[in-house]
Amino acid sequence: MRRSIRGSHSLPVTRGAVFWAALLVAGTLVASLAEARVSSEQAARLGGELTPLGAIRAGNLQGTVPSWAGGIAVPPEGYRRGMHHPDPFAADEPLFTISAANVDQYASQLSPGQVAMLRRYPETWRMPIYPSRRSAAYPRRIYLRTIANATTAGLTDDGNGVAHAAEGFPFPIPQNGLEAIWNHLLRYRGLSAHRITAQATPTAGGAYTEVRIDEKAIFAYSQPGASIQSIDNRLAYFIQAVTAPPRLAGTIILIHETLNQKVEPRSAWTYNPGQRRVRRAPNVAYDNPGTASDGQRTSDQLDMFNGAPDRYEWRLIGRKEMYIPYNNYRLHSDSLTHDQILEAGHIDPEYTRYELHRVWQVEATLKSGTSHIYQHRSFFLDEDSWQIVVADHYDNRNEIWRVAEAYTINYYENPFLWETLMCSYDLQNGRYLAFGLNNELPIEKFDIALDHADFTPDAIRRMGRR
Repeated sequence: MRRSIRGSHSLPVTRGAVFWAALLVAGTLVASLAEARVSSEQAARLGGELTPLGAIRAGNLQGTVPSWAGGIAVPPEGYRRGMHHPDPFAADEPLFTISAANVDQYASQLSPGQVAMLRRYPETWRMPIYPSRRSAAYPRRIYLRTIANATTAGLTDDGNGVAHAAEGFPFPIPQNGLEAIWNHLLRYRGLSAHRITAQATPTAGGAYTEVRIDEKAIFAYSQPGASIQSIDNRLAYFIQAVTAPPRLAGTIILIHETLNQKVEPRSAWTYNPGQRRVRRAPNVAYDNPGTASDGQRTSDQLDMFNGAPDRYEWRLIGRKEMYIPYNNYRLHSDSLTHDQILEAGHIDPEYTRYELHRVWQVEATLKSGTSHIYQHRSFFLDEDSWQIVVADHYDNRNEIWRVAEAYTINYYENPFLWETLMCSYDLQNGRYLAFGLNNELPIEKFDIALDHADFTPDAIRRMGRR
C-alpha cells in the first residue's frame, strides 16, 4: 500500500494545555537517556514569560527588540497559495546601514564572520538595518507538543540522538549546545515540501552558471502523532535531482535521513545518468562537497547544518542580541531576476534586510581523533524559530574561512520560518555559493501529498530513465 502525506491547517495559539507529558508513551529506548534537567516549574514558563518555543516573550529595555505577539499566523489579504509571498513589511524604511566605515560601532552585535565580510568588501558590502519584526509563527500543534517535550525529551547518552519527544521542538529550554542544535535539526518545516530552485557559485569576477535543482522531502518527525519512538529512526526522506545545465542534468541523490546516525548512518543513493545506475553513496555527509557546489560548501552545510553532530564538541554560550537576516521578502520577490541578485563576491545587499533579534550562540569544536575541513564553527540560532541564521566556519589555523547566512521569511500560509536563500561566502578565495534562488521559478509547495514509495532506489532509477 502506498502511503502519502498531506498537510493540515494550523489553529490559533492558546495558553492552555501546558503539560502534555501524560500523552507521551515512554517506550523502549535503544540507548539510555541523559538525565532530564528541565523541571515542571521551569516548563511552566513556556506560554507565559517564555514563548511556547522558549524565546523571551518580552522585548528589550531599549525597545529595539519588540515583544513577541504571536508572529504572522495568518497570510496577508490578497495572498493565494502559489504566489511569491507578498511582503507584510514593505512600507518599512531602513533605520541605518552598517558598513566598513562604522562596523566597529556595531561589532558586538555582529558575528566575527559578518565583521570580516564588511572588511573584505568595504566598497560593496553593507547591511541595511530595518525595524525588528518578530514574525515567526508555528501551528498550535507544534506549540503544544513543544511544551510537552520540555519535561520528557532527553539526549541519548552519547548526545547523538533524542528520545521521548514528539512532533515539536525537543528542547525549548536547552541546557547545552547539543540540545540547541537538535532544536534546529528537528524544527518544523511543514509535513512535506517540493521546491524547484537554482544554485550559483560565482567566480571572484562574478561569472556563474546556474544549476537548477528539483527537491522533494517528507519530514517524518513532524507528522501529526509522530514521535521519536514511532519513526523507526527515520527523520526525513529527501530527493534532490539536478535538471540543468545539461552537463550535470540527470544526477539524482536520495537520502533517508536517520535520527541517530551513530547507531545507523544516513542511507544515501545516487543515480549517475552516464552509467544509468543507482549506487550507494556513503560520502553524502560531513565535509564531502555538496551537490554541484564547485567545492563551495560541505554536505553538512545544506540547511545551514544537517546530519550527525558526533564530530564536534558543542558548547552553549547563551543568548545575545545580534543583527541577522530576517523577513527577506524583497529578496524573495518574483520582481527580481537572479542576475540582479548575484554579484561578484556576494549578493546585492540592496535587496537584503537585517534586523536586531535575540539569538542563541553555540560553539562547535572538532573532537580529537576526528576530521573535518572546519576546525571550529560558530552557530547563531534565532530564538523565535531555532533556525540557524548565521554560521562562521574556521579553518585548521582557526581563522575565519567562510560565513553563511540564511535569508529567512515566514512562510505564513503554514506557518513557519525558513530560509528563502542561503549564501556561503568564502573570505579566502572571494567566491560564494547562493542556494535557493527561485525568483524566476515556481514557489515552493508545502504539505503536499508525496508517496513514500517514490523515495526508494528503484524510484530514482525510474526517474533517471524517463
